[in-house]
Parts: sequence; structure tokens; C-alpha cells
Amino acid sequence: MSTHNEIKGQKIDVVVSGSISHKLGIVPGDFLLKINDTLPEDIFDYQYQMVNEEVTLLIRHSDNEEEEYFIKKDEDDDLGLQFNSGLMDEYRHCSNKCIFCFIDQMPPGMRKNLYFKDDDARLSFLQGNYITLTNMSDHNIERIIKYRLSPINISFQTMNPELRNKMLNNRFAGAALEKVKRFYEAGIIMNGQIVLCKGVNDGKELEFSLQELFKYVPVLESLSVVPVGLSKYREGLYPLEPFTKEDAGEVIDTIERWQRLSYEKHGLHFVHASDEWYILADRELPEEDRYDGYLQIENGVGMVRSMLTEFDEGLEAAKEKYGRGRDNGTAKIIDGKINKDNNSLGFLNQFKGLFSKKTIKKEKFTLITGRLIYPFLKEMADRAMEAFPEREIKILAIRNDFFGERITVSGLLTGQDIIAQCKEFGELGDTIVLPSNVLQAESELLLDDLTVSDLERELGVRVKISGTDGYGLLNTMLGF
Repeated sequence: MSTHNEIKGQKIDVVVSGSISHKLGIVPGDFLLKINDTLPEDIFDYQYQMVNEEVTLLIRHSDNEEEEYFIKKDEDDDLGLQFNSGLMDEYRHCSNKCIFCFIDQMPPGMRKNLYFKDDDARLSFLQGNYITLTNMSDHNIERIIKYRLSPINISFQTMNPELRNKMLNNRFAGAALEKVKRFYEAGIIMNGQIVLCKGVNDGKELEFSLQELFKYVPVLESLSVVPVGLSKYREGLYPLEPFTKEDAGEVIDTIERWQRLSYEKHGLHFVHASDEWYILADRELPEEDRYDGYLQIENGVGMVRSMLTEFDEGLEAAKEKYGRGRDNGTAKIIDGKINKDNNSLGFLNQFKGLFSKKTIKKEKFTLITGRLIYPFLKEMADRAMEAFPEREIKILAIRNDFFGERITVSGLLTGQDIIAQCKEFGELGDTIVLPSNVLQAESELLLDDLTVSDLERELGVRVKISGTDGYGLLNTMLGF
């Protein structure tokens, strides 16, 4: 044993009971100084060394003594160590001042974590976050390539370097685009995003960006184009205007033209307009095949199409189970086509036991949503009630008074808006149902720190939570 205080190391928070480390006497509060002579910078260094069948750990105990352990194990054996953060490092924050940043459009007084702007490539790989590349050093890039961290999600905004400097308010933002070439040459799969701002990076600038990004296909396997979100808290910020119906049509026309070019050359559609564009332009959503497996669904690309397809499949399966007949005509209107042989089977395989009830319970309830998705949910509810009259389903589209009426997605609804407008709505029924995306992950907390219990107390009804996919919504509507 020896003492070397100059090495800080990684603090061990948990040692899993019965694990290799537990049997060796390593305890929470000890520090991992080295693994195979490597000082782990973060979780990726640690995991990279863990695939070895022989591992040497240098541990500093609480008495400041250091001890070395030589371990023989199978390649996939875990040592049972958990650290003080998922990354074993602090999250890297964003140093840009983007003209479209939604966090800058939030009012003061909300909980602290809502104001944190991350720009960490490791979170891009682990959680799907989008990064600007502006705070990435050569060392960061080399580690991504070394560890094959893929896919990496990149916020491009524009491929015009000078315009990117302006949009991100960072004089190095344009030059950061050169890093994309290194990922491309190394074969690191990328997904991209463009937040479109009217009169800034649309029109000819969008055309130029798509032309430049097309050079990276298929390593750049997808690119979403989403309209900027504009809250009412924009005093002192860059003047941005909302897109019109005509604007949305032009954006869609540009994107669909590049989709055709890309599909002819690569068998991949590459660039996708978010659902908001099609709704604003009052156009039919693309068919399912055009979404390339829903690579950009978390960016609102294909979310509605996926929801409708799943709901249609599930409703037909439910009607067959309960002898309510089929409704292929409506299904064709929604989806354009229906696989009569596989829909029910696919649904039932995914939801074993869903139809275990002998009868459908009679119930009145109100499903809460944002204004964007309301017409689709209303149609789905009408179809569910036509097939199952026992269910009385009301759909309430909440106007976003907190952030402003231009914000129409359900994920940015607050408890105070839901309470106020439910009280105005009239008869809610036995229950109100909230989409799961209004809650902070793994909690009952809404954006404004009101809770599900607060809503139940204020409204005097039960509150249930529904999934936002088509299957989850069908479960809710039919009471499963």
C-alpha cells in the first residue's frame, strides 16, 4: 500500500452486493484512481477498459491508503461499481447564445435544472441530445472516434459558416463545422437537426445547407428540419417571426425534393420535415415508409404518423377480440394502406394480456392534450367510441397561456393552465388523463412544479397518465 494524494480519482457511490468489488472489500466512498494504468476521465474510459479479461484497479480507501487489485474475469462481467454521476464527470454546458434558444425564452423563477443548457457529446451518444460542436476539442473528437461513439446528433442550423456564427452568437461556430468531416471520414454515424428561423436560415440558405449536408449521406443518416419555437418571453431577444401556411408549404416542397434525390442515390430519404410543417401547411402526412424507420421521431418527425398507425392496428385487433367488426375504410383514410394479415398479430404480440377483460368498462373521462395534436386525437377518440360506445371520451386541447399561444405541443403544458381550463371546460367525467410527456421523468412533477396530486385536489377528479404512442392511447381510451 502507498499514498499518492495528487491523483483525485473517481468517487465510488455504490458497490453492488455480491459483486466482484464487494467480495474484494471495496466500499462506497473509496476512489477509483486507475484502471489498467488509465486514469478514467469519464464512463467511456472505464467501460473501454472493462472489456478486458484481466483488469487492474488502483483504489484509494477512506483512510487515504491505496491498494491495487488484480482481477481475472469474463469479458462481459461487471465489477459492480457505480459512480457519483452517470458520466463520472460534470456535464458540459453550452457557451453559445443562439438566437432561437428556447431556454432563453423561459420566465424566471422555474426550477434550476430547466435553465441548464447542455452541449455534451457524451450525452448525445447516451441520451440522444443534440450538440453544436463548438466546445469540442481535438481530444474530444479523437475519443469519440477511438471509442466509436455512434450515433452523434448534431445541431447544424446552417452550413453557411458566417451565418452560423451569427445564429449561435459564437465567432467559432462556423469553423466548428469542419469537425463534421472528421466524423464522416471515420464513419461515425450522425443525425442532424436544423431549427429553421424565418428570414434567417430558410429559403436559399436552407437549400444551400441541404446541398452541403447531402455530401455526408449516408454516414449522416438523417436530418430533421423543425420550426423555431417562439414563447411570449422574447423581450430583448433577436426578433423572430412565426411561419405561415405558405411558408410551411415551401419548406415541405424543398425537403421532399431532396428526399427524392437522396432516395434515388442512397435508398435513404435523409431529410425530414417535422410534423408541425405538415399540420401548419394543412397537408397529408407522409406515408410510413418515408420516415426511414422513424430515426427522428424524438424531434417530432413522424410522431403523428406512428401514433395513427399503431392506434389503427390496435383498434382493429380490439374490435376483432370483442366482436365489434372491422373498419378498414377509416383505416385507409388514416394510413393509406392496411396490412390485413399482420396488424392484429403484431399488436397482440406486443401487448400480451391487453384483452384479458371480458367486457369494456363504462366510463366518462377527458383526455388532455396540446393544440397541435388535438384534431388527430379527436378523430381517434371518435373512432374508439363508435366501436365501443361504453367509453365516453372528451378531448380537451389546452391553450398554452404560460408560454404563449404559439407553443402548441403537449410536452410544454403547465399544471396551472390545465387546472384553469379544465375548470372552464365543464363536465370532465370520472377522470382526466394527462400525456406522460407533461411530467418530469420518473416523477409526478409538471413544468411549473405542480404535481398530479395538486391537479386531483384542485379539480376533484382522478388523474391518470397515458402513453403518447398509439398503443398507449388506445389502452387509455378502452380502459385497459
